[in-house]
Amino acid sequence: MAKKLNSLSDLGLVYSTSNNHDLNYDEQDTDQSQISKQKQKIRIRLESIRGGKLLTRIYGFEESEKTIEDLTKQLKTKCGVGGSAKDGEILVQGNQVLKALDFFIKLGYKDCKKSGG
Repeated sequence: MAKKLNSLSDLGLVYSTSNNHDLNYDEQDTDQSQISKQKQKIRIRLESIRGGKLLTRIYGFEESEKTIEDLTKQLKTKCGVGGSAKDGEILVQGNQVLKALDFFIKLGYKDCKKSGG
């Protein structure tokens, strides 16, 4: 029985105006969508969660998920606490606002500020 084709791309046909047919389009798209570190507006906020525990939330990244995960790992190591990367944000346990601010400024994120009340 023959396989049903849903589109021309199922046949391997793709239209391109580029003369370079060996381009990796995934890499090209991510490079153009990235904004330099100096232009990103990173905000660091201290929040209270269940049971009165504190959480430092860092948001405003315009980076890939892989880059955010790498930054999370480095920051957790620097602060000596747990945390995670979720939905383009970094969550770190405890009051780590000043350490995080210093960490991101040293990495080259110039527009990095404390946020919230």
